[in-house]
Amino acid sequence: MTTTVTSAGAVVRPMVDRATAMRLAADEYQRVTEELRELSARDWAAATCCPGWDVRLMTCHVLGMAEFAASPAEQARQALRARRADGAQFIDRLTAVQVAKHAHRPAADLTARMSQAGPRAVRGRRGTPALVRRMSMPQSADPAGTHPERWTLGYLTDVIGTRDTWMHRSDIAEATGRPMTLTADHDGLIVADVVREWAARHGQPCSLTLTGPAGGTWTWGRDGPGYQLDAIQFCRILSGRGHGEGLLATAVPF
Repeated sequence: MTTTVTSAGAVVRPMVDRATAMRLAADEYQRVTEELRELSARDWAAATCCPGWDVRLMTCHVLGMAEFAASPAEQARQALRARRADGAQFIDRLTAVQVAKHAHRPAADLTARMSQAGPRAVRGRRGTPALVRRMSMPQSADPAGTHPERWTLGYLTDVIGTRDTWMHRSDIAEATGRPMTLTADHDGLIVADVVREWAARHGQPCSLTLTGPAGGTWTWGRDGPGYQLDAIQFCRILSGRGHGEGLLATAVPF
């Protein structure tokens, strides 16, 4: 499948194939669970880049989102509570519901629940019918807020569900100072998908070299600017967690 994201009214679809998407999802839930198992009491209390969230509260969101993906009934429950809550953006209200649901739980309980929710989330995402995955969501702004675009539900189930978990695993690693487990056959594929979407979104000639186990080298067209930086920092910049100049200011959803 291809992604068209460069014009007003674009429909964003997954570029990664379905089998690969589900493998990455399963592996990412496993990796974030393993990361949680290694945290100390001090790590759980570390502040993250997300305002108001320490590592424990961020984990509450990651767990809640996995539960959201796992069960239509849980999706409906969370969505109903989010619609009744105060706040401008639905996603902010939804994450607040998820955090509130689990905020009272100790770290060990959160980790145990994450180990159970991850496989269920993969089954839920894998079981989404093809017809439903092709449906598009109501019109919304692109990540930069510059023009409207529509996302297919398949983009959410195949791509965003994994990117969100992966980025929060990066957040936890950065907050605690612990190294993030990275391999080319997992993180490298996630990063490469982000790179392809980034290139489609800006549509300009350039070259890009990303360093580290998840990195690689790409070129589009001729005579464009060249960028070289760490693969994880590249994704963090595109997610809004850092400042990017030139084409690096092109946002990508996570």
